[in-house]
Amino acid sequence: MPILALNDIYKRFGTHVALHNVSLTVEAGQVVAIIGRSGSGKTTLLRCINGLEIPDSGEIVFDGRRVEPSRTGLRALRREIGIVFQSFNLFPHLSVERNITLGPTVGLGLPLAEAKRRAREVLSQVDLEDKIAAVPLQLSGGQQQRVAIARSLAMRPRLMLFDEITSALDPELVGEVVGVLEKLACTGMTMILVTHEMGFARAAADTIVFMHQGQVWEIGPPSRLFTAPVTAELASFIDAVLPVNLGERA
Repeated sequence: MPILALNDIYKRFGTHVALHNVSLTVEAGQVVAIIGRSGSGKTTLLRCINGLEIPDSGEIVFDGRRVEPSRTGLRALRREIGIVFQSFNLFPHLSVERNITLGPTVGLGLPLAEAKRRAREVLSQVDLEDKIAAVPLQLSGGQQQRVAIARSLAMRPRLMLFDEITSALDPELVGEVVGVLEKLACTGMTMILVTHEMGFARAAADTIVFMHQGQVWEIGPPSRLFTAPVTAELASFIDAVLPVNLGERA
């Protein structure tokens, strides 16, 4: 049984159709990279998975249970599915430790001592143990994004969503965040990433999903999609983002 199944997800904003009958399954431990041009529905799809947007029609099944769009159902879902955005959304007046412990203590009811233990554990995962007492303004953008990842990991999610988390970073800081994602992928964390980092997508993802005009246009392993795209739309996208690889396709 897949950990996540999306069945014919449809989402409209006014007259704009953001998602049109999107279906996708994700297995436990799988790393899925969603790629495509801006406006293709990638972020909307992530927000629907996490319950930040409610589909107009279709079905989301998580761990064999249909997700109900009720307050109780969505609260339970968000305990299982973490999401990290391109903006860090850290509390600037709180320490790194308190930014991380807030969710487990308030959302999960963990004792503060246990939440602090978790904070040290997840900061170790993102190589920021020495910044536990710092406040966000004392950190670089890459470090702040790694704290945001640690904050989500502290909730012990079964699925992690990442929405273009390197797009707001200076180029020299992207590598440290991608390194953390690669490390998480090696631990068996189930992840869905909206990303423009094609090198990471090729190296770490099990499955690439190419979205176009609110639909899943192509899906498959990186070895096929990046070297032998079936559709002209994906071929054009790859030519735009990976010009050095034009000669690799069969």
